[in-house]
Amino acid sequence: MNFLVVTYAPTIKRKDQFFSYAPYVKEMDLWFAHAENIGIISPYYYKDEILEKNFKRNDIKRFWLPFFFSSTLLQKIRTVLLVPVIVFQLIKAFIWADHIHLRCPGNVGLIACFVQILFPWKTKTAKYAGNWDPKSPQPLSYRIQRKILSNTFLTRNMSVLVYGDWKHQTKNIKSFFTATYRDSDKEPISSRKLDGIVKFSFIGSLAVGKRPLLTIQIVEALFKKGHNVRLDVYGDGAMRNELEVYVTDNQLQEIIKLHGNVKGEFIKEVHKTSHFMLLPSKSEGWPKVVAEAMFWGSLPIVTKISCVPYMLDDGNRGILTDPNVENAVENIEKMLQSEEKYQIAVEKAIEWSRTYTLDKFEQEIKSLL
Repeated sequence: MNFLVVTYAPTIKRKDQFFSYAPYVKEMDLWFAHAENIGIISPYYYKDEILEKNFKRNDIKRFWLPFFFSSTLLQKIRTVLLVPVIVFQLIKAFIWADHIHLRCPGNVGLIACFVQILFPWKTKTAKYAGNWDPKSPQPLSYRIQRKILSNTFLTRNMSVLVYGDWKHQTKNIKSFFTATYRDSDKEPISSRKLDGIVKFSFIGSLAVGKRPLLTIQIVEALFKKGHNVRLDVYGDGAMRNELEVYVTDNQLQEIIKLHGNVKGEFIKEVHKTSHFMLLPSKSEGWPKVVAEAMFWGSLPIVTKISCVPYMLDDGNRGILTDPNVENAVENIEKMLQSEEKYQIAVEKAIEWSRTYTLDKFEQEIKSLL
């Protein structure tokens, strides 16, 4: 089988190895394990630095796409002029492929959604890594991709993999997930009591969309109300200096620590010792850090976005909150008041998250192919 991936993530060749964005590489290695011949159509470079990792296989057939952006007016004009080239390259790659795998949403995904209409007899999958919630505000290009992918007349012979379980979807829309750990990683979880220091963690980019400042303000409000709380922040980004200034100006150094980026193995230990993991994001697809925290018994506190209510069973496996300090503190205090309620929620979170392992993920991929 000739398995083709359509993506905007660059495929960079150095000597006899191929590199790309690390989380994407880790997933695609699992898909590639079930294909005889593999191909990727993507740009060959990227102008910014990315977190790189090499693919396990070095027999990748590359199909070239031009590198393009659509931020400024000149970039948009250039992109429009490049569309015929992109379409030609996609058609050439699609002719080679037996199975076409689209990575959506994105600029390349948008054009590929139209081109795949010309190949109704080819088997196809699309991994929609964004927010599939029909009620959520989305950019126009994302809405167009969702419309085409869920239209079973235009999009034939395709399974569209989305995060969450949404009502009233067409028959080709399939609830999917992503995973970090294997069945062999499961181990007993030590119980965490709420009668001492209550530990919170934030793990992610220090960017506006992740709302790290709101995270700090929530823990600050709990502290001022007399709760014995601590917050450890892991990650880096544009907001780091602003957060450090806020912590210093409000004299929060004793309860809030900014650690910067750390390795994945260390984050696992953080999840094992934290009582709660805070992530009041503006938008998510399938937030892996939420499932990872649940896997190790750290109860997630997350805003009601995308498939997160599905992951948390509408609050039975964690805390769903509005994106403001008052509502978050109110919901957290309700949990802190009942040790039994907290322990039950943690047990449910562990049980649910441990069904979504890389072993199950591989089985699902195999069935799709």
